[in-house]
Amino acid sequence: MNLTHLDENDMPKMVDVSNKDDTERVAIASGKIKMSQEAYDAVIEHKVKKGNVLQTAIIAAIMGAKKTSDLIPMCHPLMITSIKCDVEELPKLPGFKLKVRVKLKGKTGVEMEALTGVSVGLLTIYDMVKAIDKSMEILDIILEEKTGGKSGSFKRRA
Repeated sequence: MNLTHLDENDMPKMVDVSNKDDTERVAIASGKIKMSQEAYDAVIEHKVKKGNVLQTAIIAAIMGAKKTSDLIPMCHPLMITSIKCDVEELPKLPGFKLKVRVKLKGKTGVEMEALTGVSVGLLTIYDMVKAIDKSMEILDIILEEKTGGKSGSFKRRA
């Protein structure tokens, strides 16, 4: 089996995508953070001393998606055209679900950018709320769906 990130001498390389066609590519990833009721209530009631947790997490998710190629060694720097984030309150968990949708027209997909955005956004929630609850859990970071490119579409089954 040939691995795309190794050359003929088994040395690391970045895949050459120069001959690939530009196509519209979209990826959606999500993840959850579970926390104590006290921490959840503080976030909902905007009583966290570090500021508005969910707005900050969205900004962090956008920044994380944009910086993916600086963090993941073989990711190409991309001209992302859109990043959309949604936070869902999960009172029964208690906690939150963060969803990140990344879009571009280019030669390579944006799955890693969506997954990195979710990860950084959830880590930001953890950072801002850890004074209240150090036992928080980051859960279920997944690629929900992707479209575009040679490999076609993928949609996770419920």
